[in-house]
Amino acid sequence: GEARPLLPAAGRSNGLSPPGLSSAGAVFILLKSALGAGLLSFPWAFGRAGGAVPALLVELGSLLFLVSGLAVLGYAAALSAQPTYQGVVRAVCGAAVGKLCEVCFLLNLFMISVALLRVVGDQLEKLCDSLYPNGTLSGAPQLPPWYVDQRFTLSALCVLVIFPLSVPREIGFQKYSSFLGTLAACYLTLVIILKYYLQAESLRLTEPPQPSRSSSWTSIFSVIPTICFGFQCHEACVAIYSSMRNQSFSHWVTVSVLSMLICLLIYSLTAGLYGYLTFGEAVASDVLMSYPGNDPLVIVARLLFGISIVTIYPIVVLLGRSVLKDLRAAPKRGGAAQERRSRVALTVSWMAATLGIALFVPDIGKVIELIGGISAFFIFIFPGKSWHGEPGKGGVTGAWLQAALIAWGVLSVLGGAFVCGQSAALAVLGLLH
Repeated sequence: GEARPLLPAAGRSNGLSPPGLSSAGAVFILLKSALGAGLLSFPWAFGRAGGAVPALLVELGSLLFLVSGLAVLGYAAALSAQPTYQGVVRAVCGAAVGKLCEVCFLLNLFMISVALLRVVGDQLEKLCDSLYPNGTLSGAPQLPPWYVDQRFTLSALCVLVIFPLSVPREIGFQKYSSFLGTLAACYLTLVIILKYYLQAESLRLTEPPQPSRSSSWTSIFSVIPTICFGFQCHEACVAIYSSMRNQSFSHWVTVSVLSMLICLLIYSLTAGLYGYLTFGEAVASDVLMSYPGNDPLVIVARLLFGISIVTIYPIVVLLGRSVLKDLRAAPKRGGAAQERRSRVALTVSWMAATLGIALFVPDIGKVIELIGGISAFFIFIFPGKSWHGEPGKGGVTGAWLQAALIAWGVLSVLGGAFVCGQSAALAVLGLLH
């Protein structure tokens, strides 16, 4: 049911995977948790940062906090013996910070749902444009039929497909969505590289894009929320660590570093770099929207990404419902009928709210900036706070080492506060414009 974790706890099995997760399995699930809709926005982030070099430098700097955050969370999970992220934060930092973690987790899941629907809507719009091009043989403009309007197609998809998949208590197809999401990410990366080398000269820039002269430290650091969104897998790392067969700290650090390096390769050296080299600063916040709608390779990429997101959205809804139940001070007891009514009502409310925002927000970049600000809590603030709450425990000895680790915790919290403030400022500026 919804109280069951998506991953089996150590030494147990939920029927989807054997007890004791292997190292390769841990790397694969971490990759699956990170690779997603953020892949579409990295070329745009490169352009916003003013070029590939400053964007890569910011990513490498962020990677230090990303890996160290994963390491600290695994260490805290071992000390607290908790199988979930919010459980670790609650055990290490106290009930108040744990409740804040649950609220941030809920907001993060909600905004991720909005981003997923926004991506699906963009792909539906391009697919419909390829079927009904805006024009006739005579050159006169022709309005597309009402049933290809994005507001209708996305709403119909939610009602007819996504909602029936989201209502059940258990979502057994999650074991297939991991493979599909990874396949879609790898295929999209290959398409972006191939299109750079094989596409027509009319699409590719005649000269490599040059870094923007107007780029500043503000524009460079403004891509950090996008980076946080793209590398976001910290919420699932505690469950992954708790399911691993080998839970030694050094082994967990190796798994974390390897996963983040593979993500860096896919995000930056392939999709981000080649997408930016193809379109320059004119690249859309969803890179697939920059390609022609009638390209067969791109159409397949849109279909794969759309299908994988349709299967991921119900998992996010399931997690959101479970967090809402945990937040209730006194959960109501009732029979199966009462439970079903509550589950259906929560699913309808969740889907209606996320769909309304997804249709209202014109640009996925705005949603990603908000998610990046919220995810800073999970990447910077909570890991830093978790270590700050555990100095001197778990065999860490030596005054200099303890001081260095506490300093890292303070720096991580301050960095997370900076990212959250920057994300909020960008969101306000976006609404004003």
